Amino acid sequence: MKILYVEDNEDNIFVLEKRLKRQGHTVVIARDGVSGVQLAALERPDVILMDLSLPVLDGWEATRQIKAALQTRHIPIIALTANAMTGDREKALAAGCDDFDTKPIAIARLLEKIRALLSGGHAT
Repeated sequence: MKILYVEDNEDNIFVLEKRLKRQGHTVVIARDGVSGVQLAALERPDVILMDLSLPVLDGWEATRQIKAALQTRHIPIIALTANAMTGDREKALAAGCDDFDTKPIAIARLLEKIRALLSGGHAT
C-alpha cells in the first residue's frame, strides 16, 4: 500500500515512516500542506495521513483542496494531531477527513483505521 504522510516534525516522520515500512508499505513524505496537495495528485496514494498543524498550508486547508480535486477526492484521509481539542475530530471530518487519530500514534490502531477505510468502512 502507498501511504502519503504529510508531517513537518522530523521525529514523527522518522518513527512512523519506519513502522509503516516495516509493515511492508511504501511511504511518501510531504513536509507541508502545499507539498501534500501536490504529492496527492502526483503519487495517487492509497491513503493520506494528514497532520493538521503544518507550515505554508495547514492540514485543514490541504484536506479541503485534496477533497475538492476530482483526481484526489476519493483518497481516504486520516487526520493526525498531537494537540486534540474538543471539537477537532468533528472539524477534521467536516474539512473532508475520513477519520481522525491522535498522537502519539498507536500503530495497530492506525493500521486498523486504514484497513477499515480501504475496505469501504466509515470513520470511527
